[in-house]
Formats: sequence, C-alpha cells, structure tokens
Amino acid sequence: MPDKIKILGIPGSLRKESFNRWTLRAAQQLVPADATLDIFELHGIPPFNQDEDTTPPQIVTEFKRRIREADAILLVTPEYNYSIPGVLKNAIDWASRPYGDSAWNEKPVAVMSASIGAYGGVRAQHHLRQCFVFLNMFPLQQPEVLIPNAEGKFDQQGNLTDENTKRYIRRQLQALTDWTRRLRGVHVPFEQEKVA
Repeated sequence: MPDKIKILGIPGSLRKESFNRWTLRAAQQLVPADATLDIFELHGIPPFNQDEDTTPPQIVTEFKRRIREADAILLVTPEYNYSIPGVLKNAIDWASRPYGDSAWNEKPVAVMSASIGAYGGVRAQHHLRQCFVFLNMFPLQQPEVLIPNAEGKFDQQGNLTDENTKRYIRRQLQALTDWTRRLRGVHVPFEQEKVA
C-alpha cells in the first residue's frame, strides 16, 4: 500500500457545538483507509497584522508548519452573511504571508459546509474558491458536500446520523485522496461511484 495521504482539516467556526465542527469530526471517522485526517483548531489566532507577518505569533508559525506537512487540506466552514467567517479568512491570510512564503501554495483542497438553511453554505464555498485562485491551491471540484438543514442530521451529542450525508462525505474524502495522488503523477482510475 502507498504511503497514506495526510489531510489537515480546518473548521471555519470557533463555536463548540458548530455543525461544521461536528461534520469535520464525522469526516475523521469516514476517511478512507489510505488517508489520515488531523484537525487544526483556529482558537487563539489573533487578527492579522501585516506589521507582524515576518515575525508572526507562535500559533501562526505552528499553523503554517501543519499546513506544509499536510498532503491535502479540508476546509469545513459555515456561511456567514453570504460569505466565509472572519476567523477563517483571518487564518487564510496569516498562512499566506509574508508574500512569497504562503503555506497554501499548490496544496490540494476540498470544502464541506453545513447550515441550518436550505442551501448548505454554498455561497461560502464559492467565496473560498475565489481565494484559492490567488493562493494557487488545487481545489477538488466534485463531489461537493453541502449539508442543508443540518440540525436534523446530527444527534444531541454531535454525531452524524444521516446516512446519505455520510455517503457524500466518504465520496469526497476518497476523491480528495485520489486527486492528491493524481497531482503527484500517480495513475488513479476515475470511478463515478467509487465509494458506496
């Protein structure tokens, strides 16, 4: 078996009982056998200050190190005001600085979002994809994971109970793993329904 693909999961919410944090936790349990999924929490990252981008806080240095060590990135974010949360944009900005030393460069990336609304965070995902252009990241386009009406898909302990959602998450994680290998020049056959 080839080396496992190391995925770094980043939740876009600080809220303890965030549906997106629960989604990321579910993804850890659904990751394919040829990959691992670790999580980096954004608590404690201060607001970005360009005066400090060459001497960043220790937590930012650690964040950039973890991104660089990962083979692929998974962002799991809510939608705030038709866009991405400030805490996530702030972290993205820190890890892209100083100019010419971005930790995001050429990283494969996938996005998931969960929302109590009917659209599942689709606008936040589109805004993130705009960021990927300048960051020179390689986004996985499909399959998408958008979880609408999320309050009905988790139990009170935050466990994902919806089987269809689990299936979509499995498919995306397998596709991200395959996408990462393809970007390395490894032949991985395309299969429309690779994960049941």
